[in-house]
Amino acid sequence: MAERECFPIGEVARMFRVSVSTLRHYEKIGLLAPEYVDPASGYRYYSTRQFECLNTIRYLRALEMPLDQIRDFLQHREVEKIQEMLLQQRQAVIRKRRALGVVQRKIENRLRQIQDALQGPLEEVRLVDLPARRVAWLRDNLVPRTYLDLEHSIRRLEEPAQEAVAFLGKVGVGLSLQRLTRGEYGAYDRVFLLLDREDVYRGSVETLPPGRWATLRFRGSHRQAGERYVRLLDHLQAHGLAPAGTAMEITMIDDGMTSDPEQFVTEIQIPVEGKESTENPKKVEKRS
Repeated sequence: MAERECFPIGEVARMFRVSVSTLRHYEKIGLLAPEYVDPASGYRYYSTRQFECLNTIRYLRALEMPLDQIRDFLQHREVEKIQEMLLQQRQAVIRKRRALGVVQRKIENRLRQIQDALQGPLEEVRLVDLPARRVAWLRDNLVPRTYLDLEHSIRRLEEPAQEAVAFLGKVGVGLSLQRLTRGEYGAYDRVFLLLDREDVYRGSVETLPPGRWATLRFRGSHRQAGERYVRLLDHLQAHGLAPAGTAMEITMIDDGMTSDPEQFVTEIQIPVEGKESTENPKKVEKRS
């Protein structure tokens, strides 16, 4: 092969915008061997005869086609074969696009939740109409002093998840109606995972019906929650309402978002029943 028809590996790498190590990997797996290897220096050279092949590899890799499929095609070039590969890859792209759409919606959910935590009023009792929600419960007796005391229970709860835990819904602790009415605010008896609409979860899931909840949001975490339960229950009693089920305590901003405990934001939610007193009625909000 005349020298003018051969190009060293570095030049070929620059022309096709790939790394030298990538070309060496292609050679190692039998995808694309150099035209000539200098026996004395070990330098590798490629001819124009291989450029079309390398361009095909680059095109199919841009479509995220696996290298083993590309190698199979190059060894058995047929129109029907490339047509079949492209059809399969099109389906893979459609599936990926759907998955990315789910991820995008979940990121938007997180951004709304963080914005809500940053802007929502603190230390104010509010009555809120909440829609139906899916929740996974784990019954466990907990007396958390720090967020680390919840980690083992949370990991157990997340085991049936079908996707990355980072994308799952809110995690929190629950206080049964019995403990709530007995005033036992420091010992929780369940951990829960509040699932987004898109979450795929293999474990047991309960759908909470739409209903009215009394909420109070404060700066802090579980250790500061006790006095807020007292305020919430006093407020309900004063307005002719009563707790109707398990209280849910959700840390909206926690150690996973900031190392500054002064920025933690937690919300207590208690389902309520009864007809509110007409004297100084509380405005009811709606959340989607």
